[in-house]
Amino acid sequence: MKHYLLDTNILIYYFNGNMECAVKDKVSTLIRESFQISIISKMEFLGFSFNVQERQKAEQFMECASIRSLSDEVVQHVIDIRKEKRIKLPDAIIAATAMQYSAILVTRNTKDFKALALETYNPFDGG
Repeated sequence: MKHYLLDTNILIYYFNGNMECAVKDKVSTLIRESFQISIISKMEFLGFSFNVQERQKAEQFMECASIRSLSDEVVQHVIDIRKEKRIKLPDAIIAATAMQYSAILVTRNTKDFKALALETYNPFDGG
C-alpha cells in the first residue's frame, strides 16, 4: 500500500472546497486511505485566520490526521536538504518528513520539490 503525505496547500484547497469534483474525489480518497501530514503543515494550516465556526471545523479536521513530528531523523534530513538545496525551511521539513516515512508527497507545487529525490503527486494534474 502506498503512503501519502499531504502538503499544506492541498489541505487548504480541500478544506475550503477550492477544487473541482474530480480533484476533490482524488484527495478525498487519499485522505481516507492515508491522511498523514507533517507537523509544519498542521502549524501552517491552523495558523490561518478562521472565524469561530471555521476554527472548530479546522481543528476537527486536523484531529483526523496522523501528524508526523520532527524526529531527530527528520531534523537531520532537513539539515542535509538545506545544505545542498535552496529550499524554504517549511518545504524542507515537509519533504524530509515524506522521505523519512517513504511517503509520496501530495502537493500542487511539485516544482518546489523538483530538486529532491522525492516522489510527488499533483491531484490537480489530469492523470
